[in-house]
Amino acid sequence: MKKKIAVVGSGIAGLTIANLFKKNLNFEIVVYEKEKILSLEEGYGIQLAPNSVSILNKIGLSSIDNKEFSNPSNLNFYSNDNHKICDLNLSRFNSEEFKYTTLKRSVLIEFLKNKLFANNLRFGKEVKKISQIKEKLLINFKDNTNDLVDFIVISDGVFSNTKSIVENKSIQPVYNGSIAIRTILKNLPESNYDKNSISLIMLKNAHIVIYPINKKGELNVVCIIRQKLSNNIDLKALIKKEIIPQNKNLESLFENKLEYWPIYTSKKPSKSIYENLFYIGDAFFTFPPTMAQGASQSIEAANELFNFLSKDNKHTPDLFFKKRLERIKVINRRSKLNYRIFHVSNPILKTIRNESLKIMLKNKIFLNNYIGKVYN
Repeated sequence: MKKKIAVVGSGIAGLTIANLFKKNLNFEIVVYEKEKILSLEEGYGIQLAPNSVSILNKIGLSSIDNKEFSNPSNLNFYSNDNHKICDLNLSRFNSEEFKYTTLKRSVLIEFLKNKLFANNLRFGKEVKKISQIKEKLLINFKDNTNDLVDFIVISDGVFSNTKSIVENKSIQPVYNGSIAIRTILKNLPESNYDKNSISLIMLKNAHIVIYPINKKGELNVVCIIRQKLSNNIDLKALIKKEIIPQNKNLESLFENKLEYWPIYTSKKPSKSIYENLFYIGDAFFTFPPTMAQGASQSIEAANELFNFLSKDNKHTPDLFFKKRLERIKVINRRSKLNYRIFHVSNPILKTIRNESLKIMLKNKIFLNNYIGKVYN
């Protein structure tokens, strides 16, 4: 008899694991989404390292229109005066099949959605209660429907309300003291930044990342800036006050419509009270964005859980949690360190940082340990 898996949340993690299980005839998979429709707005860009591209290729990522993604080969580091410090050759972590990839989040979501059957997706389904009935789990939804399943996978994001319902306590992420301002450029204003590479501009208490999201010339611009949490932020005024005085040439990056979101991170991951319920993606753990591994880790976690559940191992809860915990410790440490390095303001420390980067990014041993262990 097929085992039924309910996935709560239709983000990258939830849709990835649903696609992986769709090919396994021993399982029936259903994705429950509280919203009425799956939003496919233009949205912002995401970066996918080879570790996640190799997984998505199993689903058929390579079938996406070649114009809808980019494969930047370099990450260029710049100081606040637009001086290029050094670069990281991203292609050294690529294989012939799996390459560092950037694209719009909406393109990936639409690809993952279209790979599923209509009966794999249910919309307008918000979880009200989850309870155990013998070896199964009963999900009660707010529309007075329910579903009895063998496994539940929670992947409804950093503010997972379902997680609080399951654990019967309020579980909230922590504001990390910064916001992300984003915009999309239809083309790159005249500058010394390479439109085909990722550009990282390091500033005082801020940094900016620019990268192509397709082969149409569109670029994603994200500015991470330290800022007190507020419900009313004048983004143009903030950029003019904190960023432009450091580099007037950056003003042209922020002339289009700006959007922002506060950056929240997880306190620590925890196992569910139920042995057959699992958290993946941001519901499991949310990283600072300074390693660009948010999407990749959602995909990687989905693949890990798929492999464990497919083997029908009674130790799956412990094995999955242990493997995820080891992985997030490595990436979280690097993300926090990058955050501090990118935002250095002391002139002496900036000089030390810049000279150190020149040396370390040419050192194969350092690259294999600091980045290679994450990307591969």
